[in-house]
Amino acid sequence: MGIFGALTTAVSGLRAQSYALENISGNIANSQTTAFKRTDTSFTDLIPDNVPSRQVAGAVISQSRATNTQQGDIQSANNATYMALNGDGYFVVATQTGAADGQPIFSGVDYYTRRGDFEINKDGYLVNGAGYYLKLLPIDRETGNVSGSVPEVMPLTNDILPARATGVITYRGNLPKTPTSGVMQPGDFTTDPRAAGSPIAISDLGLAMAAATDLTNGGAGGDLANDSTLTMQIPGGATATFTFGMDPGEINTLQDLVDAINDHADLNGVTASIVGGNQIQIAGDNPNVALTVGGTGGAAAALGLASQAPATLGTTGTVAANEAEIFEEQSISGDAVTIYDAQGTPVKVQLRWAKVNNTDNGGQDTWNLFYKSSNDATGTEPMWTNVGQNFAFGPDSLLNPPFATTMISNLTVDGNNVGNVTLSHGSTGLTQYNADNGSVANVITLNQDGYAAGETVRVQISDGGRITAFYSNGQMADIAEIPTVFFNADNALKRLDGGAFATTFESGPPIPGAPGSIIGSSLEGSNTDIADEFTKLIVTQQAYSANTRIVSTADEMLQEALNMVR
Repeated sequence: MGIFGALTTAVSGLRAQSYALENISGNIANSQTTAFKRTDTSFTDLIPDNVPSRQVAGAVISQSRATNTQQGDIQSANNATYMALNGDGYFVVATQTGAADGQPIFSGVDYYTRRGDFEINKDGYLVNGAGYYLKLLPIDRETGNVSGSVPEVMPLTNDILPARATGVITYRGNLPKTPTSGVMQPGDFTTDPRAAGSPIAISDLGLAMAAATDLTNGGAGGDLANDSTLTMQIPGGATATFTFGMDPGEINTLQDLVDAINDHADLNGVTASIVGGNQIQIAGDNPNVALTVGGTGGAAAALGLASQAPATLGTTGTVAANEAEIFEEQSISGDAVTIYDAQGTPVKVQLRWAKVNNTDNGGQDTWNLFYKSSNDATGTEPMWTNVGQNFAFGPDSLLNPPFATTMISNLTVDGNNVGNVTLSHGSTGLTQYNADNGSVANVITLNQDGYAAGETVRVQISDGGRITAFYSNGQMADIAEIPTVFFNADNALKRLDGGAFATTFESGPPIPGAPGSIIGSSLEGSNTDIADEFTKLIVTQQAYSANTRIVSTADEMLQEALNMVR
């Protein structure tokens, strides 16, 4: 059996090397195939049963050895829907089995691939170059979270992104400590339609009242009649009434009035001082304090209140159109921003800052913010609206007291109502430092979170493995997530056409959440090394030739044996 054994062993060697050559040929042929995994060849010896002293080398069989765990080179690509997996993992895909009503029908079997050359087909599905459909996880646009755990084949629709009304305006910047506009002077506003005696809210805005040093006609040149009164009232709270006259306990001079206001126990937050020698200034950090004037003998006119109380006095007022020129002279630009209502209509909002008090007046550096609520207002119609908040700054030029947000209630511009909008500036986002340009606010951040409706312009796969849609309104949103899986025994997967794999008993089930990461606009190349394959080709050829020499030698030896009997 020696010669015949050598012959059959050589034939098994020829078969094994032929099989190896087939694998080498396939590897070289697919050296440019996306994410191709080469097939190596392993050899196993077959030893016949025999006693140790008669053992022989034996025959050989060959079998394939998968290289699924060996990654190919990752190269960048210009297609936004191409992707590659860096590390362990597979995409989940499905095959189309038919169509109904023009829509594809898919098999219920999951397959797995690393081939990431996916493109959007006519139906909106992501399909790779081998015809496999990518399975995805839908994302809830409201929360941005994945809304399921079972991957599905889903089209990427060109839905319109609904409009979103502005809810937050982010505003950060610096207000000049000494604005060129100076401190707002309420006496410059002369068109207030309110009658004498009507309530006027006091804020940190100083209220200047022109009057003679001697207030009553009992003094030298006084204009107020005896028993005229000045009433200061906190709505729902205490009322302080001051009576003018010559009698004990009555008020006859400016200093008397200043002392009476400052000493009154029920007027917390209200202070009075004499400015210019013949004016009294009343200031308050409690915006709920109301000032009324009553009595006889033209007390309101004598104190300068009937015609000089401005509509902007207080933190909830407005500036009429015929006051706008003076207001703009006494305020500085705070920039402008376009916001959106619920229908996506753009609303242009102009902002202005007015300094209403400062430390020179014995008060606190305080600003009010206004927005232009009407571009077409005339006469006494409101043109600018106060947002309703005192922005007071301490010695460190930071808000004092600090607060992070301001609510602009029922923001309306030219009839477009946006609703309540939060002005977010942070407790340290607004400052009051000396500035080179005191005519404008130095706005550092000004943006908002609303937008108009938009159409889908393109989609892109992000490095995080999410599919992002970009819209014509400049917005973007994640619309789907790309799930990945991995296996405990990758090399036991069954190979399919097109670089796909199917599970086997030996591979085990897919495990969600592969450790590998998705890289967008990239493709994984073949893991075939041409130089290495050529080396294996030479070795295989030599081994095959050597086996043929065995066959030739065994044949000659058989011929010699046959010739012995002739």
